[in-house]
Amino acid sequence: MNTLQTVIKFFQDCGPFLYPSLILMTLGLAIAIERWIFLRRARSENRELWDRMLPLLQGGKLDEVGKLASASPAAVGRIVANGLERLPSARKREDIDAAMEEGMMEIVPRLEKRTHYIATFANVVTLVGLLGTIIGLIKGFTAVASVNPAEKAEMLSASISIAMNNTAFALMVAIPFLLIHAFLQARASEIVDSLEAAKITFLNLVQRLAAERQQPTAR
Repeated sequence: MNTLQTVIKFFQDCGPFLYPSLILMTLGLAIAIERWIFLRRARSENRELWDRMLPLLQGGKLDEVGKLASASPAAVGRIVANGLERLPSARKREDIDAAMEEGMMEIVPRLEKRTHYIATFANVVTLVGLLGTIIGLIKGFTAVASVNPAEKAEMLSASISIAMNNTAFALMVAIPFLLIHAFLQARASEIVDSLEAAKITFLNLVQRLAAERQQPTAR
């Protein structure tokens, strides 16, 4: 029996409980791929935009920074735009920080959107596999109760083997899903940390520019 035939027989032996597991696996993979693409693009866009805005911020060219931030769909652009909008009416650093934090509150849920479903699917697939195993064992023990004693051992062994396939498949799906969930969460947290760092850098630069503009007046 070659590898393909072994795989086909394995799926055939799992029984009807394989189908909900396959549906959950397909949904989980679709979400994982979509989230990976989204986070990868978000990370790239944020880094590219921040690399363009940082020299302008350091040079005090806030108007140009505002144009870049408004024209870009990147998350860091939204946060910086919120800070620049509040800048003329802000009396202290905390006012600008609060405006930028509002932008963060809109962005973070988008970064974490649907990721939790992957961990949920991993748990549900495991439970479905266990349910399939238990139902298979019940059927197996019920079937051997009425057969010839000489055939009981062989039939029971086959029934247990088939029932265990459900648990095996469930674990083969659940373990990678948990790893994927952890990876996507780490990637989202990394983007959030980079946005926090950009926010602090923006606040520091704006505060420095304000102090530099006040020095001639003080003299």
